[in-house]
Amino acid sequence: MNLKRMNLKSIALLLVLISVGCSSSDDDVEYGNWVESSSFDGDARGNSVSFVIGDKGYLVAGYDGDDYLSDLWEYNKEGDYWVKKANFPGVARSGAVGFELNGKGYLGTGYDGSNKLKDFWMYDPGTDTWTQKADFLGTERYGAVGFSVGNKGYIGTGYDGSELKDFYEYDDISNTWSQSVGFGGNKRKDAVVFVLDDKAYLGTGLRNGAYENDFYVFDGDTKVWTRLTDLDDEDSDFSVLLSSGVSFTINGLAYLTTGESSGVSTNLWVYNPSTDTWDEEPNFEGSARQDAISFSFSDRAFVAMGRSGSYYFDDNWEYRPLEESNDED
Repeated sequence: MNLKRMNLKSIALLLVLISVGCSSSDDDVEYGNWVESSSFDGDARGNSVSFVIGDKGYLVAGYDGDDYLSDLWEYNKEGDYWVKKANFPGVARSGAVGFELNGKGYLGTGYDGSNKLKDFWMYDPGTDTWTQKADFLGTERYGAVGFSVGNKGYIGTGYDGSELKDFYEYDDISNTWSQSVGFGGNKRKDAVVFVLDDKAYLGTGLRNGAYENDFYVFDGDTKVWTRLTDLDDEDSDFSVLLSSGVSFTINGLAYLTTGESSGVSTNLWVYNPSTDTWDEEPNFEGSARQDAISFSFSDRAFVAMGRSGSYYFDDNWEYRPLEESNDED
């Protein structure tokens, strides 16, 4: 009897250990998977403009190491293919900004190899046509950020010979610009901006050769800027300091990846606006790069193009946040 009891106890203990071991293994699973998608049909490039209209992504302009470009491409995420659209009729450029507003795509500012620019254009996907709009109200510049919230478009920061911190609001109904005041952050170029719940979040970038660590949110309804936790706050366990990265949003969270930080990067960070915190995720699985572009959709996102030194990329990577990480696919 005693032997039998000992055997039963041993078996019970073994089952507990197996259960604990399985639970620990499950806890170690990393989620967030990168899958390489259809490569870009056009020339490899960096510093392009991207925006999303409906369920399509759009890529326009950029620099391929030899030439400034003006071609426009549409990406179909469901079919995983690219379609060439009407060329951008303005001056070929890189370092411009773009955003979607009321079903149209907008592009402005940039650099053409000789001149900084401030012209501003609208793309209508329904007619596949471009229309020039009122020039941007600020100085000619490149390396700025652009976004739309509160049914208005915004362009700010960038470089016009020195780093900038000004912002301007665009009204697409009246086709007019006005200065938007209230941003108390530092001057910068090559920053990142993303939009969650009609609020724009701005951070990273360079000023006087140093990485900026301040992080702000802009409310599209109240038009007020609020400072959030610094990107290298001493009480936090994250340090998100870089320039020329890309961001995307999925399911109420924002992601920041690639860019330059003492060398080109593959790091991936996720931001939770409810806690104002960043966490590291499994790295971007493409080659390290800066000056890439991204497309954000409700349940998936894509990172494409960019450069590492003088090498330019034409690959395209899909991020699936709910899949187990697998660097073999």
